[in-house]
Amino acid sequence: MTYEQYASVGVLGFALVLFAWGRLRYDIVALLALFAGVIVGIVPSQEAFHGFGHPAVVTVAAVLVLSRGLSESGATAIIANALQPLFRVRWMHISSLSSVAAVLSGFMNNVGALALLMPVAIRSAADAKRSPSLLLMPLAFGSILGGLITLIGTPPNIIVATYRQRAFGEPFYMFDFTAVGACVAVAGLLFVAIFGWRFIPLRRPAGGGAADAFGIEDYLAEAVVKPGSEAIGKTIRQLDPTIGEKDVKIVGVIREERVFPAVPRYVRLREGDVLLIEADPTGLHDIIKALDLEMVDAGAPMAGLLESEDVALAEAVISPGSRLENRTVLAARLQRRHGVNLLAVSRQGRPSRGRLRNFRFAAGDVVLLQGEAERLDDVVASLGCLPLAQRGLARFGGKQRRPALAVGLFMSGIALGAFGILPIAVALACAALGMVLTGLLQPRQLYESVDWSVIVLLGALIPLGDALEASGATRLAADFVATNAVNLPPWIVLTLILVVTMTVSDILNNAATAVVMAPLAANVAAALSVNPDAYLMAVAVGASSAFLTPIGHQNNTLVMGPGGYRFGDYWRMGLPLECVIITVAIPSIMLFWPL
Repeated sequence: MTYEQYASVGVLGFALVLFAWGRLRYDIVALLALFAGVIVGIVPSQEAFHGFGHPAVVTVAAVLVLSRGLSESGATAIIANALQPLFRVRWMHISSLSSVAAVLSGFMNNVGALALLMPVAIRSAADAKRSPSLLLMPLAFGSILGGLITLIGTPPNIIVATYRQRAFGEPFYMFDFTAVGACVAVAGLLFVAIFGWRFIPLRRPAGGGAADAFGIEDYLAEAVVKPGSEAIGKTIRQLDPTIGEKDVKIVGVIREERVFPAVPRYVRLREGDVLLIEADPTGLHDIIKALDLEMVDAGAPMAGLLESEDVALAEAVISPGSRLENRTVLAARLQRRHGVNLLAVSRQGRPSRGRLRNFRFAAGDVVLLQGEAERLDDVVASLGCLPLAQRGLARFGGKQRRPALAVGLFMSGIALGAFGILPIAVALACAALGMVLTGLLQPRQLYESVDWSVIVLLGALIPLGDALEASGATRLAADFVATNAVNLPPWIVLTLILVVTMTVSDILNNAATAVVMAPLAANVAAALSVNPDAYLMAVAVGASSAFLTPIGHQNNTLVMGPGGYRFGDYWRMGLPLECVIITVAIPSIMLFWPL
């Protein structure tokens, strides 16, 4: 091996280890790897940032903007509202939500599709007295499956298509993925609707309360004993009848910054004491009113009344890449910077223990925020959180700002790209700009819509992928695979490529997986003298089939908190689903892209 090959493999290995470690954000890891590539000389310094102008990066950004425009116009909310009659029967409830998520994800960002339908799923679960955990994992998996259907459905498809153009002179086009992707998606959705949901642990009982509606058993909140409070002079034991009636639990008392290690049941409460209260949102509201307490925002002034004509509450889940992720409550300074109070927080359906100000946010946590009614939805969006209340759907569907125009612009961009009139990146960028010029999106929303962490990830990894191939390391690895697989049928090697890609995608970001695996698969196909398109299709399917862990795909992470899922819950339905995908994908690829 040459120096360049050792260096490129070393940098890639360094990045993979950091990706798998998970302590640093994936966009930071990608930048570190890019700069390491420049330092060791495998990435020319003048080409370090050319990935940010790559068609794949522009296409992903445009799709994110178009997804926001469709949601803001109310076009997608019309579809969501039409599902209501199907929610009476359990299997129809599951299949209708996951199927619509799949269809939407074929043409818009799959995180956007999940954001639209998650409030519908949570509220409909409460109305039907079903656990939200029964619906949210199928919803997330359906949105991932739908991305397989078209070029713009998921970043791995775009990456594979642009790699094909660079390697063979012609890309995959908009619907080249449809034949295989549709077969896999339909098979996956049928499995989820008929069998898959039976493997999901029901983490909380079905019911009609607010806690069940949002997939949260209890929050942990802080309330201060203010002057004139009914709690002054009473012990926790004396408050037990009131507490029991409101279905809440006092789990701690803080006095002059001293946290009692156990609840002092016989100590009389004083003015200024802070009570740590475990309750669902309804119980929390009732106990605050009954004892005349005052909510506390961790690290900010008193939160005051829970709700009024001008003050509203919002429950939201923290998205990967959110401004809150990996920050403590105190460091976030929500009241000072954003004008909202954090009233409570929940992780995997369980309230946080200890002082809220020391709590460190993670993707999937659910927060209860309080703020001005007119601004609260915008603040939730700016923080990188997804609303869990039905008002989240009303926000999209209530304005109903020319949905036909939004759909028309979107379909025009698709048509211009599909018929080759314009490159797909240019066509979709024009459609996104059209949404701004027609007033469907405000200029600031154009930038807010883009998940910049994904853009940085792609822009940084593309030069590294080019360096890996230019050094000959990819061909060296492919020759090794081909030499050891020379006596194996090509379809066995195809299956191995698919399985390896799926496995890597469950640990790494799916876009990073596609960047690494696409050149390897193409070179293996060349070494075996078979059709490289089939092997690239296997990479596209495998990179978007991350169902075993909550970290394999953003949508898996987003439903973890609201669904109350644990890390090990995903493989229960995900493993048999991946087996179904392999069983269907290999014959489909061989049929539509013969070896």
